[in-house]
Amino acid sequence: MTDSSSAPLHHRYLIVGAGPAGLQLSYYLQQAGCDYQTLERADTPGEFFRRFPRHRGLISLNKVHTVSTDPEIRLRWDWNSLLHEPFTLPFSDYSREYYPGADDLVRYLADFADHHRLAIRYRTAVERVEKTAGGFLVHTADQVYSCECLIMATGWGQPNVPDVPGVEHAVGYEAMSTDPTDYAGQRVLILGKGNSAFETASAILGQAAMVHLASPRPMRLAWNTKHPGDVRGHHGAVMDSYQFKTLHSVLDCVIDEIKPVGDRFEVHLTYTHADGETAVMEYETVLRCTGFAMDTSVFDASARPRMVPSGRLPLTRPDWQSADVDGLYFAGTLAQDRDFKKASSAFIDGFRYNLRALTALLRERYDGVPLAYEKVAADADSLTTTVLDRVNWSSALWTQFEFLVDALVVDSGTGQVRHYQDLPEDHVVQRFHDERHYYTFGLRWGRDAYSDVFAIERHPQPDRAAESAFIHPVVRRYRHGELVEELHLLEDLLAEWRRPDRHVQPLLDFFATDLARP
Repeated sequence: MTDSSSAPLHHRYLIVGAGPAGLQLSYYLQQAGCDYQTLERADTPGEFFRRFPRHRGLISLNKVHTVSTDPEIRLRWDWNSLLHEPFTLPFSDYSREYYPGADDLVRYLADFADHHRLAIRYRTAVERVEKTAGGFLVHTADQVYSCECLIMATGWGQPNVPDVPGVEHAVGYEAMSTDPTDYAGQRVLILGKGNSAFETASAILGQAAMVHLASPRPMRLAWNTKHPGDVRGHHGAVMDSYQFKTLHSVLDCVIDEIKPVGDRFEVHLTYTHADGETAVMEYETVLRCTGFAMDTSVFDASARPRMVPSGRLPLTRPDWQSADVDGLYFAGTLAQDRDFKKASSAFIDGFRYNLRALTALLRERYDGVPLAYEKVAADADSLTTTVLDRVNWSSALWTQFEFLVDALVVDSGTGQVRHYQDLPEDHVVQRFHDERHYYTFGLRWGRDAYSDVFAIERHPQPDRAAESAFIHPVVRRYRHGELVEELHLLEDLLAEWRRPDRHVQPLLDFFATDLARP
């Protein structure tokens, strides 16, 4: 228990958690010369990945071989490396597999922390967090820390348990056996249809007599949603088995009750798309694979953050700060509420860029360091060059599509444009609300309801670029926070947007026309 008589140990920034997000933020703050300390309850970094995923295969891509030799562009397909300069520790040195193993990531994270000599105190579990007039007090077993800014990078802290009568009879993903032979000949119900559910189903498919995956809503396939956290194509064997009448099935239903009856379970359910049809199914095993949630038990009443309606994640502002606790920020997986199930803020390849932006915003607020920008001439040629150079090169805009953008703020008095890089679009709109002339630009997907994403009719004419289905550049013009104009540039199979007729001229014409407006 903390000795309350000892003086708190003060740091301007305190990070809780030394997983990938905690390490990345620690690196950025250290490189900036900031006063920070990171607390980690485990003996080494990346404790979550020592246990999860349970079958030890990651879904984050590790594309070792690419056509580009540019390190920045190669990061578009390196979903596991943390950012650092010089880039001497690429994850590809730890695995050459397209879908690497979790143990390789654990080794990588430990080496990253050691290589950069990050200020991490291990075996230090946070027991209580309280808000004070000057910031926070963070209590551990043997020390109280005080800080002006507290960043929670703890990742998922507990299972997400659905409110289902009898759910206590289900074995949780965190505790289930991963030996497929333990399910031989059994009828198995898996609660959930996310990646942990499909990971589990894929592992036992050849042993179980029947596998059903169940949740109220249809499964979300990543090739439809473009979100890497939705069900990925490499679990196709499960879907094949469903369609090929093997009795393995994917059910859209509400689980009304799970009842133990002798050596099996009776599961009462109501189908979602069947005119209210109900059924009672029998299973030998019920597994709960319904994801995770944030653990808020360390916060006392003065510091407890408001959560999203599901209770799984904290609600954040456009700067990743708690919606209702000043000075409390979130990093990594916990900071995904604003692009939930859209871009990659839940994953290393996304939040490594979010944390670079967060570092700049924290330094602006707490260290008085102005947010950096470059000056660009306010003419169509200069702005076109700036936009095309960035969208053709930036890995941040590529990975954090529809979330991170660059901003171009026009100063009519000086004839200059301030160019800010890699900021959340909602932050840009809020930050520059009083400006009458500014742009954002980034990358977006077509979001029409395609009946078959592998058979989309394309229209490769510049004036129909807004109908592009593949990822493509989009420029938006704002006035006092209101979106007043939008330009799409045509999609390109190789993501090279420099064709004179399709990309350069339409962008030149857009800026020439818009800059001439009063």
